[in-house]
Amino acid sequence: MISWIQRTFQRHFALVFAFLLFAMAVPLIVIFNPSSGFGRGDRKIVSRPFFGLNLASQDDQRRLMGDAGLSVNLQLGSSDLDSSQLQDYALQRRASLYLADQLHVPAPTDPELADFLKTLRAFAGEDGQFDPKRYAGFRDSLKSNPRLNETIVGRVLKDDWRARQVQKLLGGPGYVLPGDVRQQLARSDSTWTIAIATADYASFDPGIKPTEAELTKFFGGNSFRYEIAPRVSASFVAFPSVNYRSQVAVTDEEVKAYYDANPNRFPKAPVAKDAKDVKVDASADFAAVRQQAATTLRLERAQRIAVKAASDFAYALYEGKVASGPALDAALAARKLTLEPLAPFTQEAGPIELGAKPELADEAFKLGKDRYFSDALSVPAGAIVLFWRETLPSRQPLLAEVHEKVSADYTDNEKHRRFAELGKTLRSQVESRLKSGEPFDKAVAAAADSTIKVETKTLAPFTLRQPPPEADYSVLGSLERLDKGQVSDLITAKDKGYLVYVADKKLPDFNEANPQYATTKAQLAAFSARLNSSSTLSELVAQELKKSEPAPQ
Repeated sequence: MISWIQRTFQRHFALVFAFLLFAMAVPLIVIFNPSSGFGRGDRKIVSRPFFGLNLASQDDQRRLMGDAGLSVNLQLGSSDLDSSQLQDYALQRRASLYLADQLHVPAPTDPELADFLKTLRAFAGEDGQFDPKRYAGFRDSLKSNPRLNETIVGRVLKDDWRARQVQKLLGGPGYVLPGDVRQQLARSDSTWTIAIATADYASFDPGIKPTEAELTKFFGGNSFRYEIAPRVSASFVAFPSVNYRSQVAVTDEEVKAYYDANPNRFPKAPVAKDAKDVKVDASADFAAVRQQAATTLRLERAQRIAVKAASDFAYALYEGKVASGPALDAALAARKLTLEPLAPFTQEAGPIELGAKPELADEAFKLGKDRYFSDALSVPAGAIVLFWRETLPSRQPLLAEVHEKVSADYTDNEKHRRFAELGKTLRSQVESRLKSGEPFDKAVAAAADSTIKVETKTLAPFTLRQPPPEADYSVLGSLERLDKGQVSDLITAKDKGYLVYVADKKLPDFNEANPQYATTKAQLAAFSARLNSSSTLSELVAQELKKSEPAPQ
């Protein structure tokens, strides 16, 4: 549902949003952001008091963040907050509890705590209501949890209840103007009847054939997009696993043990389609893949031998301080090894000849004149040792070198531009035809040209409180800017272009006797109260942290 509450909530009040999206698994140790000035970020601070805690103490940090993490988990029973959001919540929660002590807010009674438990999503069933079985299951899980017990959970729940009482006091009743209620009702409960024209971007063919002059101009204005990243020129020595397979012998017992440890890697024995009361026959399954399992085991062991051989070779080069050039050639010849060249590659792509693996590129980019060969590196076919030749710096290519990519980019950019221009033209012509009395579908059909396929459909009347599932969110989002009889600009989403026509719009009942009026007013009031509470707590937290802020160096 598109509403002022959601939009404002997310855009302007991230901290309040965090209160509503409590969803974090229990973290026992959270390292604070070093920039905050406490935790491990500044070991010089011996004490940093914060509402009865010492934020420079690891024990107090664990208590603060552990309680906050458990509180969040109980609120929604899922994991969604990042460490920064959790830290903000933890600090505000502590401030709330400090105020609760100052105001002598008592602990909840057993009935009050029971009612509070029923509001927690961690114990809600599929219908969103409190589920005693889920709650009982949670309590049972505590019996086998070495890190959590009912005492800790009970303390956190009671603290959360007291913190909520403080937040209610700080928030107040939540003041809402009648105009705010009517505005929100208009957004969520207006009844819309819309027609949508959908233009297929994929089938749009404006016949773009760029000239060399156009490509040259485009390349000149976007040359940064085609800069060739630094590359490494290297070669390698291979140690194929197959060369060492003859050194591997496996027994039947070893093959069976290997199969038992990796049953999912091998297919099961086939079963006739018309077979009844099929029983699992483990021996038949193994017999069907025994040869395959033996071959796989031998290759794995041969791979280990290959890696060791490559490692021994690299170590011999290191121990012998073998320099690149004739000394390396002699070392290779003595072991009957061949240096194989690689095409220059970037750090992102990796050598194509070796599967374009970025991890190999990472190792290659660590090499240079001082260290020109790598350690043994495992590859699917065995192992290799990389040898550095040179690092080629980034450079700006000539148009001829990237002509194909520039042409594709130009065509794509121009297609987007012309699609947008087509949308403007289509909208203008449709609006003109609508004013002359044509139905929307006929107006669109007459305005569309041969370069694009356009389809129209009319949705059944709906409200944004219960939007139609078949409507794209971007289409619904455009309605706030439209009134009856208006046509939207072209909305581009998911390789489609949408023109939205508002055939009818009926406003809801703004009378205060309308039950939805009271509901909406209560929602806005609750939001206003939460905002007031969060603003006050945020200011208190900032002031308290500032008192013990480390002096600038």
